[in-house]
Amino acid sequence: MDGIRKRTVFAQFFITLLPALFIAGLLLLTYQAATAPEVQASTAGLQEAGSAGTISESQEGTGLSTPPEEGGTGLAEPPAEETSAPQASEPQAEKAAEAKADALTEAIKAPAAERLPAPTWFWIVVAIAIVVIALVYFLWTWERLEVFKFLLTSFFPLAVLILMVLGSIVFGLSTPTEAAAVGALGGLVLAAAYRLIEHWRAAGAAKGPAIARTLRELGGIIKESSFLTAKTSAMVCWLFVGSAIFSAAFALLGGQEIVEKWVLSLNMTPIQFMILAQFIIFVLGWPLEWTEIIVIFMPIFIPLLPHFGIDPLFFGLLVALNLQTAFLSPPVAMAAFYLKGVAPRHVTLNQIFAGMMPFMAIQVIALVLLYVFPGIGLWLPSVVYGR
Repeated sequence: MDGIRKRTVFAQFFITLLPALFIAGLLLLTYQAATAPEVQASTAGLQEAGSAGTISESQEGTGLSTPPEEGGTGLAEPPAEETSAPQASEPQAEKAAEAKADALTEAIKAPAAERLPAPTWFWIVVAIAIVVIALVYFLWTWERLEVFKFLLTSFFPLAVLILMVLGSIVFGLSTPTEAAAVGALGGLVLAAAYRLIEHWRAAGAAKGPAIARTLRELGGIIKESSFLTAKTSAMVCWLFVGSAIFSAAFALLGGQEIVEKWVLSLNMTPIQFMILAQFIIFVLGWPLEWTEIIVIFMPIFIPLLPHFGIDPLFFGLLVALNLQTAFLSPPVAMAAFYLKGVAPRHVTLNQIFAGMMPFMAIQVIALVLLYVFPGIGLWLPSVVYGR
């Protein structure tokens, strides 16, 4: 009993220290990035292309001599000593190898570049972190510890996985396809870990049955996930096929020209065009899902952007935010059906729709704020990609 109690106490103590350890790790990474020495490229030993020294060195040992100034064919017989050129070049190769070895030894023995002094903003961040840690542990109770443990096993692993997937895309570390593969692998690992821990607790100290039962259930999970992925992929592919046929027929029959002429005949300003386009997308979000709107209707709006001088990236941000209302607007509101699937039976779908209306108003306000202050959406791309 004493051993179990001590182990439990140490486990609870370690979990309690996790917020402080996490903040300390972030401060350490911030310090490493803020005080990293500046790397200066050295141009020592480089010669300008076409310089005389380079030409003379390249002519040595080639078996050719300078052509005579007068008469002759412009070529001269190579000297007789050239037959021993390989033997003569061996000492030079040995000297060059020794020089490279000496340079490598000096580079290893050279002292590492000194770190830069920590900037003022770093110490401000440290002070804020200390205040946050003190506030966290001042408000720490057993109830909050239990809530933190629950979040630690349910919310935080998924949050880290989402940040890894989206962060790798935003910072250019991977393509969306590669990030999706990492996310799928991470989801599989989390599912296996959750099932293993659950069966392990149920089986007590027996590890073998817990592992075997986890592997059996994991096989069923993979099979079901594969079928659902195939069905979703087939639906999306057929959607692309139908939208491509619709777009081709629409363009072949002159529909794109009719829309362009109609929009241009209205003599709208860029602001009026943006309001009209966003209003149309907002209305389409009620009967349609975001995939149909993007694939079918976006090719109609995109060719009109250069005429009004609108940045395609900014227009895409507005459309993406506007399409969030498609998850909330009846009758085809996927968020409402998701909530209905997990809500108690006495909660009706109409009640869920009524409860989502304030959130739709928030989406519209956010859309207006993004248009009035474009830096909300364009600041991060300008920092990451230099737009």
